[in-house]
Amino acid sequence: MKPRIIVCGLGRTGYKVFRLLRQQGAMVVGIHQRPIAGETGHDVIIGNLHTAATLKAAGIESAHTLVIAGPDDAINLSVTMQARVLNPNIRIINRFFNTSLGERLDQTLPNHMSMSVAGLAAPVFAFTALGSKTVGHIKLFEQTWPIHEEYIDNKHPWHGRQIDDLWENRSRMLIYYLPVDGDKDLVSAVLERRRLREGDRIIVGTKPKVRSKRRSIIAKFLKIITNIQRFQEHASPLIAMTTALAAIVLFATFIYTYTSTNVSIVDALYFAVGMITGAGGNDKVVEHASTSIKLFTVIMMLVGAGVIGLLYALLNDFVLGTRFREFLDAARVPPRNHYIVCGLSGTGIKIVQTLHESGHEVVVIEPDANNRFVNNARRWGIPVINGDATFPTMLSGANLETAAALLAVSGNDATNLEIALNAKGIKPTAPIIVRYADPDFARMAQQVFDFDAVLSPAELAAPAFAAASLGGRILGNGITRDSLWVALATSISITHPFCCLKVQDAAMLADCVPLYLETNNQTLHGWDLLKTNLCPGDILYLTMPATKLHMLWRHNSVMSAEY
Repeated sequence: MKPRIIVCGLGRTGYKVFRLLRQQGAMVVGIHQRPIAGETGHDVIIGNLHTAATLKAAGIESAHTLVIAGPDDAINLSVTMQARVLNPNIRIINRFFNTSLGERLDQTLPNHMSMSVAGLAAPVFAFTALGSKTVGHIKLFEQTWPIHEEYIDNKHPWHGRQIDDLWENRSRMLIYYLPVDGDKDLVSAVLERRRLREGDRIIVGTKPKVRSKRRSIIAKFLKIITNIQRFQEHASPLIAMTTALAAIVLFATFIYTYTSTNVSIVDALYFAVGMITGAGGNDKVVEHASTSIKLFTVIMMLVGAGVIGLLYALLNDFVLGTRFREFLDAARVPPRNHYIVCGLSGTGIKIVQTLHESGHEVVVIEPDANNRFVNNARRWGIPVINGDATFPTMLSGANLETAAALLAVSGNDATNLEIALNAKGIKPTAPIIVRYADPDFARMAQQVFDFDAVLSPAELAAPAFAAASLGGRILGNGITRDSLWVALATSISITHPFCCLKVQDAAMLADCVPLYLETNNQTLHGWDLLKTNLCPGDILYLTMPATKLHMLWRHNSVMSAEY
């Protein structure tokens, strides 16, 4: 039988997606340029990713979905075009670093969905920095909700509590229930008023709290004024040259007034400034002066010309160059409770955006002043310190001692570890989240160095690719006990298996958890949701195991939510 899903490009992300799909029992074939250790079966095709022969060998002409997970946008685009020529109706899940190109392709090509590893992984990094042990995230009510697992032990506040008590809370969504024994679904447990027992696990989505980002102009101004020391650090050459010019003017003024009793201090100062700056002055001050004073004046003219030239150059560099911007960025570093993001990689800028939109103060340390994301961060009003975060002085300059957390997320794993270790040396109790590309080494690094979290973007993003390949535009996903669950929106039609059923009956039938229902221009949640009959035109938002999605495939009813 020809495969239903093809995964093209078995790198870190692609191979993780391939193994997840195979683990969930999907019919899947992989394509890679070279053999993979441990893969000796016929479900991995070796060859050029974008050639017709390779794609045909993988069964592209009869496949349902193609997941393109390679790291090169140009190659991914070539595979997309070749696949559509061979199978115009195939559904394509495409990985793109260039999100603008991906969005344009989504609008142009039917059954095309672009996804970004950085965009999928960044919320997990951000929520981890905020103190949440996330296992996934979900898009609900135009917000990204962190998903975490609650393990019920005898000290847990929910121990012995009825599950239905947790059902009605609109700031918390129950995602899935894993009882310590048996396979009772969540809705059945809610209706039976079952109590949580020791060993139970329950997956919960928590509504993110958005902090107020308003700060008065006066507060911002005072913040800059209080950072005079930072101004001295960034403007020290300019200050030194200005001081030298002032000293020369005062020295010349003193000489003219001392050597001639007929010259007032104001006239001497006027002449000294005009003579040194080249603007001219009252020549009568030295017209009848001695030869030594005239020679002194000549020397002052030459010295003044050099000092003024250097001062103009430094002033131009400070105002029109990068120094003034660096001063403003350094002056706006929050004094406490901020998040330090080291490295504006694709993941880094998405983390910055997530934290910023949640109302938290963020500081960025980036060594490349020409990084393409620097202007984005500054446009959001986020201070960007241009420097190498591996230096402890740079971390101290970002107020690490009083920061809420540090995220080392540059594109280099060794650099991230060095930043994290230096941060631990400065503040051993600082929460530190590290980006590490290889998932296996990420787990080892966390164990060896005892960081708060070492996360791999490929490992975080792979479940979303796998879930999307199984059907529809996924709202969220997660993994618990090696089982993949997905959140999605399904449109109820006449032929839908849920049509005319009560939501609670449909949930128990398919082992899914209803989140909310859009019906008749209103949104239903909680007990009202469970008792509602599903009618054509309704949109049901739900979570369910990936292994149960075949119930929705038959009727082609999974739809994309509009966000």
